Amino acid sequence: MKTTVTVHTISLELAQKMLEAAQVKAGEFGIPFSIAVVDHAGYLKAFGAMDGAPALSIEIAINKAYTAATYRRATHEWYDRIKDDAPLLHGIVHTPRLVIFGGGYPIRIGDQVVGGIGVSGGHYTMDMEVCKAGLSVLEQGS
Repeated sequence: MKTTVTVHTISLELAQKMLEAAQVKAGEFGIPFSIAVVDHAGYLKAFGAMDGAPALSIEIAINKAYTAATYRRATHEWYDRIKDDAPLLHGIVHTPRLVIFGGGYPIRIGDQVVGGIGVSGGHYTMDMEVCKAGLSVLEQGS
């Protein structure tokens, strides 16, 4: 009988590098974003709210990162999955912290989800671009 499992999670160093890369991309839009990086369990690891970021964007960014990490899928994938199932669509959206629109991605290293990144402040398509900039750090071998 297996009694323990090994869990992989994001390091503080990687979370901060991802936050910094996302902030650079966010600056290109000229609007203030909130950016959150969480560990595999959805706990906050790195966070930044740009000057002037709406207060509500803070909670939304954290919840997007949480949703992506704990459900192991990008937040924008939820709507397509549930849109044609009325009971699920109208029920699951009442699940605390679940976000079903773009701007949250799981952070994968190999086949392991080690965290999530979430962004809020712009249209969700902009939020997704800022997330992707943070994720690009993984492609650089960091």
